[in-house]
Amino acid sequence: MVLLVLLGSGLVVDGEIHSLHYIYTALSRPVNRPGIHEFTAMGMLDDHMIDYFDSDKQVKVPKQTWMKTELEENYWEKGTQSRKSKQQWFKVNIKILKDRFRQNDSDIHVLQWVHGCNIDTSGNETEFLHGIDMYSYDGESFLTFDEANENWVAPNDAALQTKRKWDDLQVLKEYTKVYLKKECVTWLERFLKYQKENTAPVKPAVYALSREANVQANIVLTCMATGFSSINTIVQIKRDGLVLTKDDGDVRPNGDGTYQKRDQVEIPKSDKSKYTCEVIHESSGLHEIRVWDTDEGNTAVVVGAVVGVVVVVVLVIGIGLYMAVKKFFIRKADTSKKLASIQVVSPVTTALLPGQTASGGSSEDSLVSGEDHQGQGKQHG
Repeated sequence: MVLLVLLGSGLVVDGEIHSLHYIYTALSRPVNRPGIHEFTAMGMLDDHMIDYFDSDKQVKVPKQTWMKTELEENYWEKGTQSRKSKQQWFKVNIKILKDRFRQNDSDIHVLQWVHGCNIDTSGNETEFLHGIDMYSYDGESFLTFDEANENWVAPNDAALQTKRKWDDLQVLKEYTKVYLKKECVTWLERFLKYQKENTAPVKPAVYALSREANVQANIVLTCMATGFSSINTIVQIKRDGLVLTKDDGDVRPNGDGTYQKRDQVEIPKSDKSKYTCEVIHESSGLHEIRVWDTDEGNTAVVVGAVVGVVVVVVLVIGIGLYMAVKKFFIRKADTSKKLASIQVVSPVTTALLPGQTASGGSSEDSLVSGEDHQGQGKQHG
């Protein structure tokens, strides 16, 4: 079984949304398949992997050059020890959960922990948007921290025992709240600073495309930007200068560490309005507009009117903030299907979230007993 985590990122007028997340994934037993580890931990900055640890190599390593350059060896040594401790903590708790659910070793079971924070840097000061601290077992939500009410949410009866014990631990709730709103934000800002100082902005490629629609009398216009590293990119279609409602505006990963984003609209071939594809990539200073020519044979042929690369301050009406962490999803299957799906969780392709520090893994600080949620003296990531 495997848990796939999708992190949503969004846009805000004249600003940027950023995220720092960690994910820990532990299997109930080794599967002896290439690329599938009994335990993995990853750190993600704006959906890009920045560090990685697995139970086979037993070392926390940087996944971005600037992480290796900016952070001293001591950071990685402490991080390695922290993740080794978490590995043992997860091993203890998977065993306890298996006993609680009366499961045996004939099947593979998965325990995951996800936590992190999202911020908005559009103003003079960083604004905390929300945090996430959630546990999942076999793809089903087990415990989630409700930061507004400062308690733990148990979606099923099996988690109630842990919820009650953790809710009684005021120091645990206080630490979780402080970590999400303070410590995580501090590290996120630090990582963004390191990244900015060591990475040149990449200008996206812009395409204005057209194709036949399912309705013969219509055509579909697509405005797309691809190859950019900053998720905060505006892609929009305008009709006679007015922004149209987006049909498809999600940011999607390309698989090479860059992103693509597109806007799409279906129009009648007889429509003589002026349609333009506009892309604004603030970090690289790109502002490009392309025009569809709907006069020639009533088809949308791109004539490519490029406004050029300029540094602008743009006020865009209708660009809202879309910030969501999609709920975990998993499908129950037999062991062979699970192993096949586990392959999806590759350190190269899957944006898994890196987590806080767990405790040393004795039975006393188990997920079930709730004596210690993550241990004391934690080291970030």
